[in-house]
Amino acid sequence: MKHKDHYNDDYIFNLSQKILSVMPDFEQESFCHALMGRLDDKELFARFDFIVDAMQESMTGDYSKNIQAFFNMLGPELAQPEGMFNFGWWLWPIGRYVERYGNENWSLSLSFLKELTKRFTGEFAIRPLLQEHPKEIMDELIKWTLDKNVHVRRLASEGVRIRLPWSQKLYVALDEFERYMNILTNLKDDPEKFVQKSVGNNLNDLYKDDPQKADFIISQWTKSGQSKAQDWIIKHGRRNQK
Repeated sequence: MKHKDHYNDDYIFNLSQKILSVMPDFEQESFCHALMGRLDDKELFARFDFIVDAMQESMTGDYSKNIQAFFNMLGPELAQPEGMFNFGWWLWPIGRYVERYGNENWSLSLSFLKELTKRFTGEFAIRPLLQEHPKEIMDELIKWTLDKNVHVRRLASEGVRIRLPWSQKLYVALDEFERYMNILTNLKDDPEKFVQKSVGNNLNDLYKDDPQKADFIISQWTKSGQSKAQDWIIKHGRRNQK
């Protein structure tokens, strides 16, 4: 099954039931009417945007209240490092909602994404927040690198990638390089391969836009010793270098 095929009429009805259970004044009928039978000809992100448009029309006009409803819908955290697309896929349109409207209350949105990413991923939704509030968001991400939850640590890295797949380029890595380097450095010895891969992908992205900065990060790391995790990250980050 393709990703887009999950988001069908059954999904819409089930999602509407979840929203109604935490928001009694949710206009379930108008939400379902706007979407059912109208998604089949749309690609993945077009479906998300169609769903988000219907959310915006059928939920309250108060972003903070809508986010609180989403908080109450999240359910249990993922039990293992990976599997977010296998188990948390139903949350993707909610992440898209935050991606589009999150800057209405960026601090609340960031708190929500910290919880969302424990169940799905916040890597797409966090990027508009980084675009508008780079210093504030990155200062919080530096704290997240020390979090006990692997998904939170991974988001601290994955969200700041220059070339995140399925997303527009983001240059906070270059514009806020000291903060960016702090994020990666705090994760260079992370025991989880899930996090190591993200840090290595950051370096690989950075090599494409500013190889001198990538080399500088690695040179600083090697001055302070080596670890198996760090060695793997560097190798992964340099995989396309001749």
